[in-house]
Amino acid sequence: MDWSPVWISLKTASAAIVITFLLGLLAAWLVVRMKSSRFRMIWDGILTLPMVLPPTVAGFFLLYLLGVKRPIGQFFIDYFGVKIAFSWGATVIAATVISFPLMYRSARGALEQVDSNLIHAARTLGMGEGQIFFRVLLPNAVPGIVSGGVLAFARGLGEFGATAMIAGNIAGKTRTLPLAVYSEVAAGHMEEAWDYVLVIAVIAFLAVLLMNMAGNWKNRRR
Repeated sequence: MDWSPVWISLKTASAAIVITFLLGLLAAWLVVRMKSSRFRMIWDGILTLPMVLPPTVAGFFLLYLLGVKRPIGQFFIDYFGVKIAFSWGATVIAATVISFPLMYRSARGALEQVDSNLIHAARTLGMGEGQIFFRVLLPNAVPGIVSGGVLAFARGLGEFGATAMIAGNIAGKTRTLPLAVYSEVAAGHMEEAWDYVLVIAVIAFLAVLLMNMAGNWKNRRR
């Protein structure tokens, strides 16, 4: 069994969850703070879109934006000497884009469930919005945020369509676990495919356990 897809997937999912966690939490906070319900609805639709689009369509958009001969992709090549498409970085971008809505939606739901009386009391005491976020919202929303992070990590680990579009299926470089399963099945190597399937299943099961633990912690806090 070639273990490179396992390490590539774990590196990709780990890098993606750091980006997704920060961006998803920030986006959720900004949307929750919006006064206009119309703007909130529009931005919520935009930020959730990657979750409802087919992954290959999301990958097509990424390839269109970041391809070698596209403006953004060409800019990075000309000024930084970095080719984004069909690189390991492309696997991180694909996993981040696809897993972002899960983190965002979970974080938003967790922030919205915090008792508004706590927020009003904090403002009465003269706390700024940043202090309210870190000292009131975040501590009370931790279980939901953690659950979103676990789900986003598992989704990034299992990303296939967008990764195949923008990163390709390059052995030892961009071949993640889902792509390895596809490659082995296409080649008729069913035993090797089963090895990768079992690895993904074990990691996914551990992710579900972590999510359930976060849920139990949330119930105990209540």
